[in-house]
Amino acid sequence: MKDLINKKILFIICGGISAYKSLETIRLLKKDNAEIKTILTKSAKEFVTPLSIASLSQGKVYDDLFCIENEAEMDHISLSRWADIIVVAPATANTIAKLSHGYSEDLASTVILASNKPIFLAPAMNVRMWNHKSTQNHLKTLKSYGYEFIGPIIGDMACGEYGEGKMSEPIDIYKRIYNFLTNKTKNKKIKALVTAGPTNEYIDPVRYITNKSSGKQGYEIAKSLFNRGFETTLISGPTNIEITEHIKLIQVETAEEMFKATQQNLPTDVAIFTAAVSDFKVKKKYNKKIPKQENLIINLEKNIDILNYVSNHNSKRPKLVIGFAAETHNLEKNAINKLQNKNCDWIIANDISKKEGGFDSELNEVIIYYKNINNKKEKLSLKNKSEISEEIVDRIVSHIN
Repeated sequence: MKDLINKKILFIICGGISAYKSLETIRLLKKDNAEIKTILTKSAKEFVTPLSIASLSQGKVYDDLFCIENEAEMDHISLSRWADIIVVAPATANTIAKLSHGYSEDLASTVILASNKPIFLAPAMNVRMWNHKSTQNHLKTLKSYGYEFIGPIIGDMACGEYGEGKMSEPIDIYKRIYNFLTNKTKNKKIKALVTAGPTNEYIDPVRYITNKSSGKQGYEIAKSLFNRGFETTLISGPTNIEITEHIKLIQVETAEEMFKATQQNLPTDVAIFTAAVSDFKVKKKYNKKIPKQENLIINLEKNIDILNYVSNHNSKRPKLVIGFAAETHNLEKNAINKLQNKNCDWIIANDISKKEGGFDSELNEVIIYYKNINNKKEKLSLKNKSEISEEIVDRIVSHIN
């Protein structure tokens, strides 16, 4: 097999008894012609040797941040840019804590902090360490940063205890990396469009109607699509969120501007409408600031329904149209009505009346309603929006491919 030819993997091995498993993972990846470079932490060298790693990977092994020879050939910045993906296996409790706090005290942590590539962590530690509140808090932080996790699994440990914290088997780590990289290649020519954030509808030059949408879920979906290889365009209302320069970002303010930008970026293969577009706009916008007064009557008119337009625009309709429904009550009824009336393929609904999840939160809980699949629905339980986006994109990839 040559499915991973020209794929570049930076493999980081940390100090733990599970380090020996990484040798088999590297062997499997190399068998598929992946190009591999390896970083060994200081403690990792107590368990595996640079010679054994180099023999299997047939690539350079790095182990010292301040090695003049290594830095002359490829410093920590260019090494992080070289890779298509970074894999940390085993990822120890110490490593996870360091990454959570943004430390960069050795080559491994410096490369990770400097990286703009997908990073997969395969945790390995004692069950008590894994279940400790500090470790679980670090995991939540890293997931919110976009780190991917492989395992851990439940099983017998080297210390003689049993439970969750055991590193995933090499074949499972290999399969996760293989699927990620090969799907990314398959998706390379697939275009995706995402709308995100609120819109502002002006009353006068300084006042406007808007909503509480932060845009976080839409931005996370755009990042997940890009990381899977999709050619991604993000049309965003006003937010304070940064996005990678490789994603085409179109910034708009009003619903009309978002509609025009959407039209200009059709056709596309996948369109995901997460934006909380204002349903109404001011019929007559005042050109000057309205003086303070006791009463003010403002006439509103309906905005263009972007989701409805795209779903029913046959000549340029995407293969997959996904809408979002933020509801405070009657979630299922409203979501199904939206799915049917707007002719979209999926509706992803969330209850914004709950304390956790929805607008202006790092967490979300959604239900996906599928059209023409026997009224199928699927719940994605409460978790970080970055994790929700990965689960949504998993389903998009399966549908498209």
